[in-house]
Amino acid sequence: MYMQRLFYILLFFAISITKVNAKDNPIKNSILFSQAEVLNEYTTRIPFKLVDHLIVVKAKILNKEGNFIIDTGSETMILNKVHFSNFYEHQRKNESTSGVMHSVENSYERQIKEFVLENFKLQNRNSDVIDLSHIEKSKKIKILGVIGYSILKDYEIFIDMHLNQITLTKVDPFGEKLDNHVYLEKIIDSVSFKLKNHTIVVNATVNNQKVKFGLDTAAEFNQINKNINKKVLKYFIPKKRTLLTGVNNRKIEVLAGKLHRVKLSENTYFGPMLTVLTNLNKMNEAFGTNLDGILGYEFFAQKRTIINYQKEKLYFINYPFNHQ
Repeated sequence: MYMQRLFYILLFFAISITKVNAKDNPIKNSILFSQAEVLNEYTTRIPFKLVDHLIVVKAKILNKEGNFIIDTGSETMILNKVHFSNFYEHQRKNESTSGVMHSVENSYERQIKEFVLENFKLQNRNSDVIDLSHIEKSKKIKILGVIGYSILKDYEIFIDMHLNQITLTKVDPFGEKLDNHVYLEKIIDSVSFKLKNHTIVVNATVNNQKVKFGLDTAAEFNQINKNINKKVLKYFIPKKRTLLTGVNNRKIEVLAGKLHRVKLSENTYFGPMLTVLTNLNKMNEAFGTNLDGILGYEFFAQKRTIINYQKEKLYFINYPFNHQ
């Protein structure tokens, strides 16, 4: 449920939403990535900016141009109710959208008839319509919506924090790229993941102890479960306690620090990553799994990462040697 994730975005981590079925009220206008560079009929590059630690792209829909958050942890496309206010009573969801500490009425569902990414067209995509005004206030920018798994899954996605751009290339049902000449850089390693509903789950180690992480582009800082094995917590070095604010100004105190000795494979390891220590029970209920933590911005800042949902593989490209 999306409001469940919104709370954690504001707490510098994110969780998943529940799949919804859109009502039969299509939006006839297309959505367009206005700054996209089309390389060919299968591949496009989209520049992004970092707002705090959120990946934000420019897009246009219904004659409105603004910012969309790229969020692999979100199952559907989300439109911000603040900017798309023409709703009808039959579009109201029958049930409330419940969050970890909050329950929200007045959420809606719409269907995007056509989603246009320059030469890429995606039709009949589901969209939640939810009030995102609290994120706008927190980030001090206009947010038109969120682009999630339902849009991204048909592409191989290269998230490049070095060039601040996302490359999307169309894949077939087996995950094979339709464009064979996408990357100039050399892929230096890969790891497998499991797709739990729409959540990317990777096996890793911390201090040689096995852990299971969810991967989420909208998690502004990593998160580790306070109930994890003490041999893992030995390499979480706390720095300070901090009070974070979520939906309706609800506050939670967490311990913030750096997590050391994280490895995905013999060749894929990470330097210390900013991490918050907290209880993941509610989050694991939402995921329907038993995650030991979440990897987000800190992960992508260290690894230029390619996601292939169909193959359930992550690929990695090196930063230039002068990367800081």
